[in-house]
Amino acid sequence: MQGSTSLGMVTPPTDPTPGAPGEPTSGPTLDATAWVAAFAERLGVEAPDQATIDTLLDLAGVAAHASQRTAAPIACYLVGRAGLDPGAALEDARQV
Repeated sequence: MQGSTSLGMVTPPTDPTPGAPGEPTSGPTLDATAWVAAFAERLGVEAPDQATIDTLLDLAGVAAHASQRTAAPIACYLVGRAGLDPGAALEDARQV
């Protein structure tokens, strides 16, 4: 069913099925810790502990501030691909 806003703009119809494409969302349904745990389970790996998460967030911050924000997730990906300890990689990132 289409609706209209107070400005007279028509909103697109949505599928009534929860989670359906195009359905408006009210925000995240999981907090970050729960989402990471669920994603790790789907990947068949152990979720990182809080210290590792904090180190990865620090690494992401270093990468983002040293170049562009898009470097942050790629830096974390590279650490995983290389099989490196995030703490050691953080020190390397600070040298770039």
